[in-house]
Amino acid sequence: MMQLIGYYKSLGANITFACAANPGEHPTDLEALGVTCVRITLNHSSFDDFIKALDPKMVVFDRYMTEEQFGWRVAAHCPECIRILDTEDLHCLRAVRQQCVKDDQPLSDELLLGNALAKRELASIFRSDLSLIISQYEMDLLMNLYGVSPDLLCYLPLVVDTLRSTQTKWEMKKDFVFIGNFIHAPNWDAVLNLKHTIWPLIHQKLPGVKLHIYGAYASAKVNQLHNEQGGFLVHGWAESAAAVFESARVCLAPLRFGAGLKGKLLEAMHYGTPNLTSTIGAEGIQGELPWGGVVEDNWELFSNAAVQLYNDKVFWEQAQENGYDILRKRFDKQVHFDVFQSRLQRVLSQVEENRNKNFIGGMLMQQTTAASKYMAKWIAAKNNSKPLS
Repeated sequence: MMQLIGYYKSLGANITFACAANPGEHPTDLEALGVTCVRITLNHSSFDDFIKALDPKMVVFDRYMTEEQFGWRVAAHCPECIRILDTEDLHCLRAVRQQCVKDDQPLSDELLLGNALAKRELASIFRSDLSLIISQYEMDLLMNLYGVSPDLLCYLPLVVDTLRSTQTKWEMKKDFVFIGNFIHAPNWDAVLNLKHTIWPLIHQKLPGVKLHIYGAYASAKVNQLHNEQGGFLVHGWAESAAAVFESARVCLAPLRFGAGLKGKLLEAMHYGTPNLTSTIGAEGIQGELPWGGVVEDNWELFSNAAVQLYNDKVFWEQAQENGYDILRKRFDKQVHFDVFQSRLQRVLSQVEENRNKNFIGGMLMQQTTAASKYMAKWIAAKNNSKPLS
């Protein structure tokens, strides 16, 4: 979301950030960036007055559930407004993969096609004028499995600024690191995987080395994993991700399920920290390029590779260079910004034509959205009704 705000600011746009949620533990000061912040209410007609007065040229919905709540209201009161869905990642893909891990079964097209969440998420994609997709893997999945037209999709990954001219050398770095907020199920699962399976094998071979666990929303059950003697240190929220990655020698990310792109791995590469991850973790990042560390799904082999990467300076430096190469060739900020700007201009100039071609989207706006609309109206009426005496 911060990346999108930066994109629009660079185009000279006036940005209003409307949110129904309460602020998080460590909110970004958007107003300091010149963004107007507005609190909105779910299932309430006050949003209708707000959006009519604002009369925006574009609205970006943060994930499908926001489009479900507010998309029909925007379409009703600002019909010429471009509606863009920021998927963040495909929630249905992550949910199906999580269930597959629980059931110990492989991912299949049948499971993806039969998933109820997929139907909701795909409906949002079809209803929107453009959907931003963060991973090339998910672009291919949407087009080839779900039959979404490429005209409705824009590949816009996480990007990085120009690499720094200096990075901390191997000799100055020490210990392992994992970073990621703990209320995100793939992260919590990965921390448990580290605690009970992977870290004991690494710590046995590197007894003087520590694993530092960082992440927001560290609950009591998270902090209970802290073990000084075992070198498993839970720190909670990191004030500076840059400082965390620059001091660590190796980043560990043994993800068993998930979707989208893993920002922690791009950040690790950016700050010159090689990593070990799973196939899921590396998905959509490397293309045909060598990985910036090791990709391994067998946790015993993962642990052995972690020890080797930590101790072998030559191996480590090559992994670091591979990471830089991936960022330069696949996640250059200006390259993706230019593509995004071009797509926005095309959508703006062809909005009526594109909507007429998108028959499924039009049908869903009439049928599926009607269900959300009247449910919202029922809730609003219920909330405003006076109790019986």
